[in-house]
Amino acid sequence: MHSTRSVIIFGFVMCVIVALLLAGLFNVLKPIHDKNEAIYAKKAVLSAVADHIDGDFKDLDGDGIQEIFASQIEQLVVDMDGDILDKDGVEAKGHLGGLAEHVDMAREYKKPIEDQILPVFVFTKADGKKYYILSTRGKGLWDAIWGNIAFEQDLNTIAGVAFDHKAETPGLGAEIKDNTAWAKQFIGKKVYDKDGSFRSVFVRKGGARDDVYEVDGISGATITADGVSEMLSRGLKYYEPYLKTVKG
Repeated sequence: MHSTRSVIIFGFVMCVIVALLLAGLFNVLKPIHDKNEAIYAKKAVLSAVADHIDGDFKDLDGDGIQEIFASQIEQLVVDMDGDILDKDGVEAKGHLGGLAEHVDMAREYKKPIEDQILPVFVFTKADGKKYYILSTRGKGLWDAIWGNIAFEQDLNTIAGVAFDHKAETPGLGAEIKDNTAWAKQFIGKKVYDKDGSFRSVFVRKGGARDDVYEVDGISGATITADGVSEMLSRGLKYYEPYLKTVKG
């Protein structure tokens, strides 16, 4: 009886010690985790303008990413009417920090359309040329997909894209992230027609038929490709009220 009681006490004490150690490690490592996560998110945004960043984008470390974001990125957050929100307005929507980088698109995607807010990242090159990076989110075959779409100053011509996903199939749907040649097809495509009507970009199975508004689909990944088309058509359209204010 005494032996059993000792074992129970020993087990309880060890559980408490392990729990305290894990809690301590979590508190120590959380700032590092949060910093790395923030750098990863910023790199995803900058990936859309990778071809327009001085130097080799692939060689940029965390400090380099942070420096570009601090010196060459203007962060804005807009509502569905195209109005720019201040920090308090963004935080009131549930995003602590109040900057575009703090907007959780997964959370916004679940809200009614009229209540959603949108991040805008304006990248300015050393020569003064600006690129507008807009974020979109949708659904692929298995789970969420998302992307950052960079536009030239005309707010019509795509300057670069960077897509990602949560659970698409490697070698198939995952190609939206891994296949850089496929992503480069978007460069130069337009989302407005000659009359100024929104049209977006369509990912066509079997190959693009329009040099201005379509890109080739991904072999064996029709549903994921359709998800990209839907995400762009819907997600970029949300930004239209804001883009009209920029165009004047």
